[in-house]
Order: sequence, then structure tokens, then C-alpha cells
Amino acid sequence: MIGSESKADLQMYLQDARDALLWKLDGLSEYDLRRPMTPTGTNLLGLVKHATGAEAVYFGATFGRPFAGTPLWITGDAEPNADLWATPDETREQIVGRYREAWAHADTTIESLPLDAVGRVPWGNRSEQTLHRVLVHMVAETQRHAGHADIVRELLDGTTGLRPGDDNMAPGDRTWWEEHRNRVERAAREAEQRA
Repeated sequence: MIGSESKADLQMYLQDARDALLWKLDGLSEYDLRRPMTPTGTNLLGLVKHATGAEAVYFGATFGRPFAGTPLWITGDAEPNADLWATPDETREQIVGRYREAWAHADTTIESLPLDAVGRVPWGNRSEQTLHRVLVHMVAETQRHAGHADIVRELLDGTTGLRPGDDNMAPGDRTWWEEHRNRVERAAREAEQRA
């Protein structure tokens, strides 16, 4: 059996990823929150909406604790990618509020079950999963989407960083970063020419 310290560590990393994902929304307009920044439509509010559904399923239905109002995208009744963008009628407050509710529900599941508790994920060919495996999956999943949010936010307004007060970036002013980017671009072009 895996100890409670491991559970606390996993839950801490999950919470760090949750907080990072929400921090990327701070100070943005409604348009910028929803603005598709990649050819596939990746946007900040959609990433939060997706994370809400993932937590609702993995820590809810999987362990027999359905989350009230689980997003429709998991039922097959919703359009493809419905969980990855916000309609004009869905407010920032609603989506962020649902995310916080989903993670509170998830935290109750995590706190009430041992790491070796087995749940049943409602899809896929490895449907039986331990809480430990689900926690590892959700840490990876949420960190992955927090990384997407890092890039989207930087593309929107240049904001970078791990969390408020900790940008986790090399020191440098705007000129230094422009020179760095140009150096990386030159190296890419030179490598292409040599290939």
C-alpha cells in the first residue's frame, strides 16, 4: 500500500496545476479568455472547461461519486470539442466556479479513499484504475493543459511565469528576449541549411 505522504504529494502537485491554470485567466478580457490561439482553437477558458469535465469524471463517476451536472461532452450527446470552448452564454464566473466545485468534489474523493481503491473509468480499454493511477493521470493532464495555457497567455499578451510572483524565467528585459529569440531562429535556419 502506498502511504498517505504519497497521496498528499500527488494532491499538492494537482493543486499547483489547478492554480496555475486559473492564474492564466487573470486580467484578461472576455474576448482574450475565449480567443482561439491555435489552428485547432485552443483557448484559455476552454482549457478550464475541459479540466472541469476531466476532474468530474475521473474523481466522480469513476469512484461511484457522480459530480452533479457533469458536462455533457462525456455522454456523447454533445458536439465534438464542446468541452474545449466557451459559448457566449457561458460566463467566466460560471466556468471557473464549476471548476472549483469539481476540484472540491475531487478532493473529497481523494481524501476519503485509499490510494489502492479501485474505480471504473467509463471509457477506454483500461477501465479499472486505482485512485493512485487516476491521481497521477490527472496531475499529468492538468499540468499538460497548464502548459498549453502558458503558451496561449504568452501569445496573447506576453505574460509568462509559473505563478504570481514566480515567473521561473531567465532574467532579461524585452531587448534581451528579442535577441534570444533571434538567436534561436538563426540556429533553426542554420540547422535546416545543414540538413
